[in-house]
Amino acid sequence: MPDRKRYPLKMFTKKRHFAYLALTLFVLFLAYAGYRVYPYFKNQKSDRELIAAFDVRERGDIDLGFVEGTSRRLRYLQVGDDPSKPLLTFVHGSPSSSAFWIKMMKDTALRARANLLAIDRPGYGGSGLGKAMVSVREQAENVIGVIKDRMSSPDQPVILHGSSYGGTVSARLAMDYPETIQGLLLQSASMAPREEYIYWLSYPTSHWSIRWMLPRSIRTANREKLNHLAQLEDMADEWHNITASTVIVHGTDDWLIYPRNAYYACRKLVNAPRVVHHMVAGGQHDLIHRTPDLLKSYLHDLIDEVSIVPTYNGTEER
Repeated sequence: MPDRKRYPLKMFTKKRHFAYLALTLFVLFLAYAGYRVYPYFKNQKSDRELIAAFDVRERGDIDLGFVEGTSRRLRYLQVGDDPSKPLLTFVHGSPSSSAFWIKMMKDTALRARANLLAIDRPGYGGSGLGKAMVSVREQAENVIGVIKDRMSSPDQPVILHGSSYGGTVSARLAMDYPETIQGLLLQSASMAPREEYIYWLSYPTSHWSIRWMLPRSIRTANREKLNHLAQLEDMADEWHNITASTVIVHGTDDWLIYPRNAYYACRKLVNAPRVVHHMVAGGQHDLIHRTPDLLKSYLHDLIDEVSIVPTYNGTEER
């Protein structure tokens, strides 16, 4: 006969082993989550950290400051202030900040040809970190205030380079302020409704009971992400307002913002004087790291173009 006195002890031992296993898995999960989340802490730099990212000899050309927008005070980082050059403006995705563009802004060839301006979008960096602004139209209203403040003159050419959701905001800027924006580079941009991956964790972590535990940049990104559909649908009938020469660069294997976004934008850009559509074979959502030279090449093309009257009308496939 089985020893009934030993049975509860065996059950206790099994439960203890299960508890240890669950605790181990939980610790491993926390370690992995910390590993994945750490970059989002790192890219939300203070004023001092942004300046320190540049060599001492470069800092004489750097201007870091704030501009009061229509509803938010935004931080900017600018390199160069030559009125004879166009203003190349970088708009980051989410969760990110102007720190995303530091390597691009340190590029000597770009600095020789343009004044470089990076702006912390509302809810990131020094622009109210953690305080999301879900309306893309409102974001554009605030960002254009910084651009106009930093323009040397009303007729200075302006080029936008928007990455991911920064591409969405850049497209909105070009729609709403076509008289100001002459060039547009949309990199891995979210443009088509329902054509992006949404992490299932975005839903539970947006609840107030969990939200407070997340980095503030991810809180902002979550709120934006869950409002993307409404914002993109609001833009759907206004693409004809874009009159800027436009370059669209997207990865064929982008699993976050699907490649169909690029084809959607090409169909919608009916009044852009020139549209260049480049699908990067095997490219994913990290083109700024994988293909920086390609992006810089297109930026140089746009810098060339904003100084002359476009003569080409159509879509160029590359």
